[in-house]
Amino acid sequence: MPRIISANLNGIRSAHKKGFFDWLAKQDADFICVQELKAQQADMTEEFLAPHGYHGHFHYAAKKGYSGTGVYSRSKPDTVKTGFGCVEFDDEGRYARADVGDLTVISLYCPSGSSSPERQLAKFRFMEAFLPHLQQLQAEGREVVICGDWNIAHKEIDLKNWKSNQKNSGFLPEERAWMTRIFDELGLVDVHRGVNQEAEQYTWWSNRGQAWAKNVGWRIDYHIATPGIAARAHAVSIYKDQRFSDHAPLIIDYAL
Repeated sequence: MPRIISANLNGIRSAHKKGFFDWLAKQDADFICVQELKAQQADMTEEFLAPHGYHGHFHYAAKKGYSGTGVYSRSKPDTVKTGFGCVEFDDEGRYARADVGDLTVISLYCPSGSSSPERQLAKFRFMEAFLPHLQQLQAEGREVVICGDWNIAHKEIDLKNWKSNQKNSGFLPEERAWMTRIFDELGLVDVHRGVNQEAEQYTWWSNRGQAWAKNVGWRIDYHIATPGIAARAHAVSIYKDQRFSDHAPLIIDYAL
């Protein structure tokens, strides 16, 4: 019963201080995809690199204290790749891939466009570059699970205040249409929604105001997968008993 976890750490050192790796030891996960390391290789301790016997592989951003992704796997991967072939975004450390047997697991951190119009344009460039890569992944014929912070709430059910956010990054019509293309045209699957269609399934809360306390959140962390493995998903949970960052870990169990 493979268990795959996606967690935006908002800084691996910060998440460590809040108990993330102690929690991880109890999860019996086969893969853990992490995003927003905010660390360079020199900052990575042995506990960060190989916690509890896991094999860790990471894609660091060129800019210090920024972005970064990683995949931890119980089994040593057959192959590992960092970056998806787009220089602008590979420099930002947004993509780490591990192949184990016939399964590919990818940790992805899509850009956020909320900080400035320039970053929103960068996000649109990422979207344009990443869609063909998704098609290439499918052409490989492997089962693929892409875990991570996609920085887009797909539908109205996926954020608390959808009406007031229709002109804000993360819920723009263009962003939502792009995700719809991933599902409807490419045939990839939003694994969470295949198992659980309930409202208020949020994975991120703003640090402003009382967003966490009032559960004013967004669902922007996903497992997006090829149909074969997506059909094997049978349990989804969002871990909120402890706070390791402004995101909550998304845990999905897949049947063998």
